[in-house]
Amino acid sequence: MDKQQDFVLRTIEERSVKFVRLWFTDVLGTLKNVAVAPAEVEGAFAEGVGFDGSAIEGLTRSYEADMLAHPDPSTFQILPWRGDVDPTARMFCDITTPDGLPAVSDPRHVLKRTLAKASEKGFTFYTHPEIEFYLLNNSDWENGGAQPIDQAGYFDNVPGGVAHDFRRRSVRMLEDIGISVEFSHHEVGPGQNEIDLRYADALTTADNIMTFRTVIKEVAMEQGVYATFMPKPFSQHPGSGMHTHMSLFEGDTNAFFEASAKYQLSKTGRSFIAGLLHYAPEITAVTNQFVNSYKRLWGGGEPPSFATWGHNNRSALVRVPVYKPGKGQSSRVEYRAIDSAANPYLAFALLLAAGLRGIEEERELPAEAEDNVWDLTDTERRALGYRALPPSLADAIELMEDSELVAETLGEKVFDYFLLNKRQEWAAYRQQVTPFELRNNLLSL
Repeated sequence: MDKQQDFVLRTIEERSVKFVRLWFTDVLGTLKNVAVAPAEVEGAFAEGVGFDGSAIEGLTRSYEADMLAHPDPSTFQILPWRGDVDPTARMFCDITTPDGLPAVSDPRHVLKRTLAKASEKGFTFYTHPEIEFYLLNNSDWENGGAQPIDQAGYFDNVPGGVAHDFRRRSVRMLEDIGISVEFSHHEVGPGQNEIDLRYADALTTADNIMTFRTVIKEVAMEQGVYATFMPKPFSQHPGSGMHTHMSLFEGDTNAFFEASAKYQLSKTGRSFIAGLLHYAPEITAVTNQFVNSYKRLWGGGEPPSFATWGHNNRSALVRVPVYKPGKGQSSRVEYRAIDSAANPYLAFALLLAAGLRGIEEERELPAEAEDNVWDLTDTERRALGYRALPPSLADAIELMEDSELVAETLGEKVFDYFLLNKRQEWAAYRQQVTPFELRNNLLSL
């Protein structure tokens, strides 16, 4: 037994932990959970915990259903919202087949496999997400009753308000579980909030995002409100994104930094961005995986709708933040299309794969977008060569179907299942008769 496993077992005993939740996700990023008694944890480390993989979305087929969940001891944390009554801990799991091989349909494995390819090239991939979400005063959406908890705006201070107390409680709980928070504030939309997690390696960040979503939901219920990561819950208000800052390190050196280059952005960094721009339309079905995601991308406001880049240009898909003198290690790029409902394991795998492909292909970075991309006409954008991101899930699916990069990165099983699920979602959406149609057509036609 290694030191980490021994630490987990000792902590369980010392803290009188009553339940240990083993977490993993399905292909769409829905968190799955099985609770085991403390006495079963040592056996779980040694042999894994068996379950029916065919009952999990996209994990496996019915005739190869047996799967094993192997807890990762490095992810062990006590869940603070459980309090002192029946203390509960959690660990993320890697999924394998009964013969011990990694499950190719495990999203965490997809990311680990892509990180391993980066490591072979000498790179470590770091990410830092800015996660937006809405707080609602109730969940009665069918009767139009789901309303934001306040009417505050960007960076507004609302003393004694629910959002203020909510963020304080959430940040404290995240810190208690070992997730470092950089900023928290009210966002542009009424009831909309943002909490930014500190930089970490991409696998840790993806685990942290899954934990973050659970913490936010738990704190919301505790305070009698509801939290949603839906990309665009209100047509008249901004959507919720997950702007993600990224960097590659070679050992202790930031591979994106070059002191003498324009914007201090190295050739590696420029080619990484070029790869992101080239492959962005192909990966959008994953970074923006729901019908509703495209209401955010094309619904006005800040979301980027075209594959452009710019220096501190917030209308661009990829932004190069302002360089801070003496802080070359903080050089990074920000991808602004991804929304808060994405599966972080698959999304990070594809962002990394696109950037690495740009480096491998020595792609040249096109001219930067200096103007506000949203203010340009379609003719002006075409003249500048700005390619649009897919305007709907159907278009995104079509682009993903033909993408060698996405197929290779996700693997055959995840690729095929994801496309199948998204086709079904689009087909179900097309059958709906919406309030918009009834309001405009029912009595006039």
